[in-house]
Amino acid sequence: MAEVPTVRVGVLALQGSFKEHVSSLSKLDNVVAIEVRTKEELDSVDGLIIPGGESTTMALVAQRWGLLPELRSFSAKRAPIWGTCAGLIFLADQASGQKEGGQELIGGLECAVQRNFFGAQINSFETQLPAPPCLLQYGADRDTFRAMFIRAPAVMSSGPQVEVLAEYKLTAEEAQAQGRSRVTVAVRSDHLLATAFHPELTEDLRWHQLFVDMVRQRKQADQKAGEQSRVDVTATSRPPLTKDLPIYTR
Repeated sequence: MAEVPTVRVGVLALQGSFKEHVSSLSKLDNVVAIEVRTKEELDSVDGLIIPGGESTTMALVAQRWGLLPELRSFSAKRAPIWGTCAGLIFLADQASGQKEGGQELIGGLECAVQRNFFGAQINSFETQLPAPPCLLQYGADRDTFRAMFIRAPAVMSSGPQVEVLAEYKLTAEEAQAQGRSRVTVAVRSDHLLATAFHPELTEDLRWHQLFVDMVRQRKQADQKAGEQSRVDVTATSRPPLTKDLPIYTR
């Protein structure tokens, strides 16, 4: 049986529930979890989690510490990133309901989100949602997952390349107020994963396992590409074969 490669997963540790993510990651096999606050720490990881918290504060701290360009560069390299709650806002191309002056976004996720869609802290709640197929591979006997919403955003619209993983059915009162019956609360697009809820506050590790596998698959693909590149360079760097010169004798 092939050995499962170890991956380094960073958790942006500027503000919010980063310690809870580190704790969840530490329960998975062949995963090294580290807190990320500097460019050097970001450069050392294979994938990154942006935790829940206060998205405006997180953006201001990242800007003050000069991390925003590094985070955008990290994403531009198609390194896997998972945003939870505030992290979802950070990754979105558009965000409404921002405070005066707005906030910087990393972007890259083709969707529009609404901050605090589910209300203030006092309106926090939890529910069971149907597990998407990508989650069922880690436990088909659990066809739902526990979703905790804390001042949570919601995805109001998304592009054609964005895969919807989970939706929340609004109550009759919410549906009347919003003019829609449901909203998207989990999406995936290429190297980006985003959830409006907080898996790190539950004992269900399947969302973390899903992201770790995204990181592992990307690392393996990069290693394979690197090995192929070295083979190609070796093949093209060999000197051309020449015929032996004729030997003249008297």
